[in-house]
Amino acid sequence: MYGWIWRHLPGNTPIRAVIALLLVLGIVYVLFQYVFPWAEPLLPFGNVTVDEGGTG
Repeated sequence: MYGWIWRHLPGNTPIRAVIALLLVLGIVYVLFQYVFPWAEPLLPFGNVTVDEGGTG
């Protein structure tokens, strides 16, 4: 899959590397701004209970 993406990017190797980096940064931005906030209420990680006191 990555080879297919690399072959379809325009330009020579340095330009392809810059474009690939921009694509990765764009994907990370979209994930953190839209996908993760949308999915957070659907995940059970916020339902953590911690008991006060301990064994001892």
